[in-house]
Amino acid sequence: MNRLANPLAPRSFALPEKTKQIKIWVREARGLDGDVVVSVTELACRKDGCPKVETVIGIMRPGEKIETIRVDKPIADVTLHDLMGN
Repeated sequence: MNRLANPLAPRSFALPEKTKQIKIWVREARGLDGDVVVSVTELACRKDGCPKVETVIGIMRPGEKIETIRVDKPIADVTLHDLMGN
C-alpha cells in the first residue's frame, strides 16, 4: 500500500483517468496557469448530515489561500456540470 494513501478514502482503488479529467475541467473552467496545483481527493464522511462520499478539489495558487470545491459524489460520478456551479 502507498504510505501516502488516504486512510479515509472509501475505496481501495484509484481512478487516475477520471481524476486527470477532473483536473483538466477545473483548469479550463477557472483559466488556471501551469503554476497552480489542482488536487482531487475522494473522502468518506462519518458525520451526520454529510454525504457518505464526497470529492474534494483543492486549487492551490502560489501565495494564496487554498480554494476548495466540494462535490457530494464519488470521483467516478463527477461531471463537468458538477464543477460549473461551484
